[in-house]
Amino acid sequence: MSTPARTALVSTAGHCKVACGFCFRADRAHGFLSIDTYTRALSRLKETGVEGVCLTGGEPTHHPQLRQLVRLAHQFGMAVSMVTSARTEAEVTALAEVEHLLTNVTVSADSEGAMALGRTTRTVASAVATLLAVDVPAKVLHLTYLDVAEEEAAQIAGLVAGTGIEVQLSPVLLNEQGLIRAGGSLQDSVKLREADTATLAGRFRLSNAYRSYLDDLRRMQLSDDEGHPCRSATLYMSAEGEIRRCPYGVDGVSVQAPRAEIRGFLEAPSKDRVGPDCAAICRPASHACAAA
Repeated sequence: MSTPARTALVSTAGHCKVACGFCFRADRAHGFLSIDTYTRALSRLKETGVEGVCLTGGEPTHHPQLRQLVRLAHQFGMAVSMVTSARTEAEVTALAEVEHLLTNVTVSADSEGAMALGRTTRTVASAVATLLAVDVPAKVLHLTYLDVAEEEAAQIAGLVAGTGIEVQLSPVLLNEQGLIRAGGSLQDSVKLREADTATLAGRFRLSNAYRSYLDDLRRMQLSDDEGHPCRSATLYMSAEGEIRRCPYGVDGVSVQAPRAEIRGFLEAPSKDRVGPDCAAICRPASHACAAA
């Protein structure tokens, strides 16, 4: 039997204007999550024991019915959190309008090296500004990093010091095309990540759980180990209404399917295996890092 799910990551749109050059997302499509699909999903998820949802991208603040998405989850007795890249005045305003209904807001940012590779503009300073502009019980800066210099690490630590903002770290994971674009090998990227870890450890207290995750990541990338079966307690639902155990999972079930079919899918042993991509996004919150 699979791990019982208590939370669900819900994609509010099949597209994302950030268009990170290092994004591996497979279910890109046009259009926003419909209210009908979302309502049916909440009903089915509640029946299976899900207690909270996290609204994610595309970009949640772009959804024309964001407030309704949040309120509907509350009507089903679910806690609501959000992962966002909100930076513009309109995006931050949309976020602020639902802040009192959220338990947690995570704002994504990229290090200078990650921005150069991914062709993004999600600076840490602008992410911190967004987090400081909203009033929620918990605030998290999610930093995707690559090739971090000592000076940059010091600047990041300075931006979050004394703010109460938690920091979660995720190294950039390069696929074959990314390695070619970066001009290096897989072994080179692993060495760079180890150097980044040492640099960040000089400014942040890296938890044992996060270090263990990095060790697992190294093993998965450099060995032929196919990984253990997925044990995530967080489900994923695409904007088109397909429930999977992971955004990168190959098996799923539509929320339009009969209750018995949905229940059968969730109770059956997972066929998905943990790989570098999903290990990065499905790790527990305890893998976050605290500013020194």
